[in-house]
Amino acid sequence: MDGLESVSRSGWETYRAPEQRRAMDELARAYIRFLSDCKTEREAAAGAVAALEAAGFSEGFASGRAWKSLHGKAVFAARRGRRPLSEGVRLISAHTDSPRLDLKQRPLIEQAGVGQAKTHYYGGLRKYQWFARPLALHGVIVKTDGRVIPVRLGEDDSDPVFTVADLLPHLAHKDSSLKLSDAFDAEKLNVILGHEPVLKGEDGREAPKEPVRARMLELLHEAYSIREDDLISAELEAVPAGPARFVGLDRGIIGGYGQDDRICVYTALSAFLEAEDPEYTTCLIFWDKEEIGSDGSTGASSRFFEYCMEDMAAAWEPATAVRTIMMHTRALSGDVHAAVDPDWQDRHELKNAAFFGKGLAFCKFTGSRGKYGANDAHPEYLGWVRSVLDARNIPWQMAELGKVDVGGGGTVALFLAAYGMDVVDAGPALLGMHSPFELSSVPDLYAAKLAYRAFFEAE
Repeated sequence: MDGLESVSRSGWETYRAPEQRRAMDELARAYIRFLSDCKTEREAAAGAVAALEAAGFSEGFASGRAWKSLHGKAVFAARRGRRPLSEGVRLISAHTDSPRLDLKQRPLIEQAGVGQAKTHYYGGLRKYQWFARPLALHGVIVKTDGRVIPVRLGEDDSDPVFTVADLLPHLAHKDSSLKLSDAFDAEKLNVILGHEPVLKGEDGREAPKEPVRARMLELLHEAYSIREDDLISAELEAVPAGPARFVGLDRGIIGGYGQDDRICVYTALSAFLEAEDPEYTTCLIFWDKEEIGSDGSTGASSRFFEYCMEDMAAAWEPATAVRTIMMHTRALSGDVHAAVDPDWQDRHELKNAAFFGKGLAFCKFTGSRGKYGANDAHPEYLGWVRSVLDARNIPWQMAELGKVDVGGGGTVALFLAAYGMDVVDAGPALLGMHSPFELSSVPDLYAAKLAYRAFFEAE
């Protein structure tokens, strides 16, 4: 039976040579910087465009190194290959957004002498995880004259941070019997912004009715030259403050916010830039809005990707129909997977689960309750993908998201499959997915970049 059974490989074992460990460490440190700097979809898209331009890519399809962006949140990039577009392209997708707290359009309130901002949570998060932790504000404020004012407050050591206060245990006894879904009211996810009031003036002028709220407006005006109505056309996100970090005595884990799905954005972009002379045209598509169903103009259900492919074909190979390119394309839906949690192993069917450190995780199907809402990759394509990674000795694993009728989730793979292309989900497995501090494995990060590069360079 020797050699007949399926055996998963450890990334630590595969990449044990000193030069491989150095490369792993360098990639991890660079990724930590990216993760710390790019905490919103706008920042991730801008980081991707900056890297593309530094590598000689230009906006539009006048050259064979091209990129396009939509609303600063979705990005398409392409490098022309040696083979004609009629034979298809190699495409990797990923998404730039992550769960967070969005400030409402009229956010400012004052309660019990404390100034707060009302929020509406974005994506599938566990509300209790966002209480009692330092938060930063990232985003933009757009004035009526069209000026866009960037906001990034809470990241520098000299900056204040913000938070959502939790109820002390002494007063929370009655809440202990509630269901988790009922114990945390979304309307109480109010971010604390300040405490100082506007005082009564020496000239006898009365203090405002809500003096702390009035002081917050003064401070916002001093810092950004805005009035309260300008917040109506703002996009401000409360995200965990502080940098990503190595975790563990061995520094073998990376901890940080937004690794779903910026770990795939970063590794796919790195692989794309390194695959300098591909046989097939290589493409990236980074979408927004995946965490809320992929709707909207910058989500995967929009026509942005289709328009980019049409423009690329018109510039590089106008005689070829876009549908021909699509139906011959091979794609990876770069999205993270759920690693087996050591304390919650019963939620997984361990024979078909992803483990930390075992390489890139493929998911043949996503969806839930009988694969509903899923792309289900064809076995012929899986066989080809396996051969590509095995040829380069890249560790990989095949997994599903939890036990049948226990787990489930969606990705953008089905939107790509709608064009007739071959596609399968492929990304590193995370612990603590959708939490404010997600965990990834250093060798899995390295394996993902090498796997994506192998995919781009495959014939």
